[in-house]
Amino acid sequence: MSRLGWMLILALACSAMIFAQANRRQTKEIHVFAGAANTPPLTEAAKLYEKRYGVKVRLTFGGSGVVLSQMKLARKGDVYVPGSDDYMELAVKEGLVDPNSIQIICWLVPVINVPKDNPKSIKSLNDLIKPGTRVAIAVPGSVCLGDVAKEILEKAGLWDKIQPNIVTQAKDCADLASQIKLGTVDAIIGWDVFAHWYPDTPMENIPIPSEVLRVRNIPAGVTVFASDKKEAQRFVNFLASGAGKHCYAKCGYAIKPPTSVAKNEKAKK
Repeated sequence: MSRLGWMLILALACSAMIFAQANRRQTKEIHVFAGAANTPPLTEAAKLYEKRYGVKVRLTFGGSGVVLSQMKLARKGDVYVPGSDDYMELAVKEGLVDPNSIQIICWLVPVINVPKDNPKSIKSLNDLIKPGTRVAIAVPGSVCLGDVAKEILEKAGLWDKIQPNIVTQAKDCADLASQIKLGTVDAIIGWDVFAHWYPDTPMENIPIPSEVLRVRNIPAGVTVFASDKKEAQRFVNFLASGAGKHCYAKCGYAIKPPTSVAKNEKAKK
């Protein structure tokens, strides 16, 4: 091949490299701060969104309060998806999320999670205060599920009585659910969906009485820090769409309000 031919090939190769680098620089990216209760379905939904729209979705998981503080301090993040609506209310109150952007994705019901064989024969909240029963909850004040557990136990008049049996306060939902998998506790106060997280380590869900129970929902919203609010809103809308909710439903999450919630909403009208 002539020298001119080699120079032409080299020039074309260089042009291709420059074009590829330019495309990489132009690739959109959104950063999502999320409560760990979203880990399995949100990870899948992010991959589906990337494939469908060519937008990179960067996920940061942790306790809902922890990731909210991270987002606030860094003044970065495009979408906030807490593990419970109470933390979204806090985000709106602090002016960190646009209230008009919020969409509900799914619903969560607090339960007592126990190993499949339920070695301590736990059937109620009162069984959690029996001597020798090892209990785990999430950290109140930084993890939404920790606040849920404290609220339930206080309503039941058991918060002070259960303290000697709380052997672990988990840093987030994933950490809490793993305590059953690891066999470090006899019971946790968790979400009903935890029973779907570890198929190889079956759990049983023990219902909590309705008079001390409050069902929660998982919402998503656009933050005030979003550099591309239109793209961030598209992702929020995607999560609340059939495709996004399907990712949650596949992981055992309720994409329709539980009966008790539906009745309450109907009564308000």
